[in-house]
Amino acid sequence: MAGGIGSRFWPGSREHRPKQFLDILNVGKSLIRMTFERSLKICPVENIYVVTNKVYKEQVKRHLPELTYEQILCEPSRNNTAPCIAYTAFKLRAINPNANFVVASSDHIILEENRFTDYIKQAVAYTNEHNALVTLGLQPSRPDTGYGYINFEKQGENGVHKVIKFTEKPNLETAKQFVQSGDYLWNAGIFIWNVNHIIEAFKKHTPEIFNLFSEHNDQFNTPNEQSMIDEVYPKTPSISIDYAIMENAENIYTIPSSFGWSDLGTWNSLHLEGEKDENKNLISGNLVKALDTSDCLIRVPNDKLVIVKDMEDYIIVDEPDVLLIYPKSKEQEIKAITKQIREDIGDKFL
Repeated sequence: MAGGIGSRFWPGSREHRPKQFLDILNVGKSLIRMTFERSLKICPVENIYVVTNKVYKEQVKRHLPELTYEQILCEPSRNNTAPCIAYTAFKLRAINPNANFVVASSDHIILEENRFTDYIKQAVAYTNEHNALVTLGLQPSRPDTGYGYINFEKQGENGVHKVIKFTEKPNLETAKQFVQSGDYLWNAGIFIWNVNHIIEAFKKHTPEIFNLFSEHNDQFNTPNEQSMIDEVYPKTPSISIDYAIMENAENIYTIPSSFGWSDLGTWNSLHLEGEKDENKNLISGNLVKALDTSDCLIRVPNDKLVIVKDMEDYIIVDEPDVLLIYPKSKEQEIKAITKQIREDIGDKFL
C-alpha cells in the first residue's frame, strides 16, 4: 500500500512527494524501494503489486522500474485501507482463485528481514490451510495511541494464536492498561490471508464495499478495469481495514513476532529508530552544531550551517520553503496544523 500522504511527516512529506518516496533514513533508498526489495524474499517480482493513488503512478514506476504498469493499481480517490485491500483481493482472485496474499505498507522499517520472511511464510502456510485472517503482532514498548492492540489466547497452534479482541487506537489511559497487563500486542498492520476468506469477510462485515466490487467482478484484469475503478472506487466508504474487518470478524489470528519493526508514522518514531549521538540527538545534516541540546531530531540540508542551542525534545526540520520547530511531545498536532495551513494559506506548502 503506497497511496498515503504521510501528513504527520510534514514538511518532509508533501502531497506531491509523500514519505514512501523519500530516503528518510539516509541510506540511499526510498522506503518503497526498501519494501519492494524485502518483498522479493517472499515472492517473485511478477507477484508484487503496488496500490497507490493514481497521481503517484509514475513515481512508483521510477522507484520500482522492475514492475510493469499492470502491477501498479491506481486509486482515483483516498478512501483509506479497506477499499484498497478489497480492490486488490478481487483483482488477485480473478488471477488466481486460490491465492494467499500479504498486505504490507510501503513506509515501514523492518531491521531483521530474514526473521520477518520466516514469519510471513509461517502465516501463509497457515492461511493456506485455515479460514483465518492473520496479523503479525509485536510486543508493545510504550503505550502508543496510534496503533491497534491485540488481546490473544495464550494457547496457539504452531505459533498462531486466536485473537480474543482487537482494539483500534485506544485512548492513552486504555493503552497504558493494555501495556501494563502484558496481555496485548501491537498490530503491525501486516496482514496475511486467502483471497476468498478476506472477500467473505467484506461480504459479511462491509457489504457496501463487497457489493460495489462484486457487481463488476468480470472487469478485473481487463482493459476496462481502470475505467471501472475510476467510477466505482470513489463510491466506497472511507474506512480502515481495522475498523471494517479486524474489529468485527471472528476468524482473526495473530503470530507474536519480533523483527525490528517501526511503522515510521511520525518524526518521533524516526527519532526512536535512528542512530543518535551521545546526547540522544538524531541529526541529518553535515554542518549541524548542537550545543547543550538533547533528545532532538534535527533534519537540515547538508550544505547549510545550523546552530542549535539549549533545545530539548524538539523536532527541527528545514526544507527549502518550510521550517518546522516543534515540541516532540506534541507532534500528534502536526497533522491538524497542515489542515489549518490549507484553510489559511492554501496548498502551496503542503
